[in-house]
Amino acid sequence: MNPSTLIGMVASVLLLVVVLFFAAEDPLLFIDLPGLAIVLGGTLAATFLSYPLKEVVRVFKLINTVIRNERLYTQKDIEELVDVSRLWIRDDPVAVERALKRVTNPFLRTGVQLVIDRTPEEDILDLLQWRIARLKAKETAEAQLFRVMASYAPAFGMIGTLVGLVNMMDILGSGDMSVIGRHLAVALMTTFYGILLANLVFKPVAVKLERRTEQRVVLMNMVMQGIAMMTAKRSPSLMRETLKSFVAHYEDEIFDGAEPGARRGVPKKRAPAPVPDAASTVPVEGERR
Repeated sequence: MNPSTLIGMVASVLLLVVVLFFAAEDPLLFIDLPGLAIVLGGTLAATFLSYPLKEVVRVFKLINTVIRNERLYTQKDIEELVDVSRLWIRDDPVAVERALKRVTNPFLRTGVQLVIDRTPEEDILDLLQWRIARLKAKETAEAQLFRVMASYAPAFGMIGTLVGLVNMMDILGSGDMSVIGRHLAVALMTTFYGILLANLVFKPVAVKLERRTEQRVVLMNMVMQGIAMMTAKRSPSLMRETLKSFVAHYEDEIFDGAEPGARRGVPKKRAPAPVPDAASTVPVEGERR
C-alpha cells in the first residue's frame, strides 16, 4: 500500500474517532444510514449522468491505483536507454535488437524501435509528444471525475438536509423540543456526510491522481530526451547525466545554506588589522621612548 495513503487513512479514522467519542454527547447520532444513502446515491447518480458508463466503472480501478504503492523505475529506464545508446553508437543493430527485447517500458521500446528503423528524428519526437499528450489528457480527465464527485457530494448533502427540515416542520406544531432537536440533528447529518466525503475521499484521490500524472509525464519527457540524444549519437555518459537531471531533486540550485567559504572548503578571510593613524604615533609627554 502507498505509505502516504495509509497515513492519510489512519489520520482520518483517528480524527473521526476523536470527534465522535470526545466531542459528541452521543456518538450514535452521527450514524445515519438514510442520509449516507442520499449522499452516495445522489453523487453516483449525477456522475452516471455526467460521464459514459465505461469511465464511471473505472472509478474502482483508479481507487486501487491510489491505494497501491506504484513505483516508477526511473533509474532502470535510464540505464537501459544508456546501454542501448552505447550499442547504437557502435553501429551494431543486431545487438540493439537483442537489448530492446529486455526493455520493459513500452514508451521507451517504441522510441528505440523507431530509431532502429531509421525514422526521421522529427517524426519520432512528434509521435512521442502525441503519446505524452494523450496520456496526460486521459489521466487528467480521470482525476477531474473525482473533482466532479467532490462538487456533487456537498450538494446532495444539502438536499438531504432539506428533506430532514421538511420532516421537522411537519412535527413542529407538536412543540416537543426533544423530538424537534433530534430531527434537526438527523437533517444536518447529510451535510456532514457530503462535506466529509468531498474533502476526505474525492478531492484527495483527485490530487493524488494528478500528482501521479505529473510524475509519469516527467518520466516520459526524460525518455523522449534520451531518444533524441540517441538519434544524434551523443555520448552515453552525457546522456546519463542529462537524464538524471530530469529526476534530480535540489533544495536550491545556487545556495545550500552554508557560508560561502565553508561551502567551497575555503577558510574564511580575517578582517585586516586597523592601520594606526598619525596622531596615535605621537608620543605623550612623559612617555618613555
